[in-house]
Amino acid sequence: MVELLAAIPSVVYGLWGIYVLTPLLQGVGLNLHRGLGWIPFFSTQPIGPGMYVAGVILAIMILPIIAAIARDALSSVPPELRQAAYGLGATRWESLLKVVIPTASSGIVGGVMLALGRAMGETMATTMVIGNANRINISIFDQGSTIASLLANKFAEAKDLEISALMYAAFVLFLITLVVNVLAELIVRRVRMKV
Repeated sequence: MVELLAAIPSVVYGLWGIYVLTPLLQGVGLNLHRGLGWIPFFSTQPIGPGMYVAGVILAIMILPIIAAIARDALSSVPPELRQAAYGLGATRWESLLKVVIPTASSGIVGGVMLALGRAMGETMATTMVIGNANRINISIFDQGSTIASLLANKFAEAKDLEISALMYAAFVLFLITLVVNVLAELIVRRVRMKV
C-alpha cells in the first residue's frame, strides 16, 4: 500500500489538496492564527491556498517514499545479524536499535534525501495549492510561490528578458538540487563509515 502511495502522480495530490485538504486545514489554520497570530509565522489569516497547505501536501507526498525505501533498507539487513544479536542475549528491541537500524541507516538516510530532492523539485502539486503569489512573507498562511511553480506558470507566455530571468531561476534550482544531492551523498558515506 505504501509503495502504491509513492507512485501516485503529483497532479492527483494537487487536486486532492485543493478539494479535500485545503477545506480541512482551514479550521486548523484559523485556530492557529487566533491563538498565535502575534507570532510572525502565523500573522496572516489563512484564506485557503498557501504555503501551509503546500507544506502539508509535500509532507504527505514524500512520506510514502521515505517509508518504502526505509522498509527496503531494513528488510535487506541479513537475518544472521539479528540472530547473532539474539545469541549474545539481546532482546528484540536491543537487536533492532543496536544492530538492524545502524546497519540499514545509510539506506534510510538515502531515502530521506531522495524524498527531499523530490519535494524541492515538485511542481504540479505545489503550483495547485500554494496560491502563486510572487512575494515573500514570513507567515506560513500567506500565499507564495516556489521556483518550480514560477517556471510552470510563467514560462509559456514569457518573452525576451523574462525568458532569461526564468532560465536563471531554473539554473538556481538546478544548483540547489545539486548541492543537496552532493550533501546527501556525503551524509550517506559518513553513515556507512560509522557502521
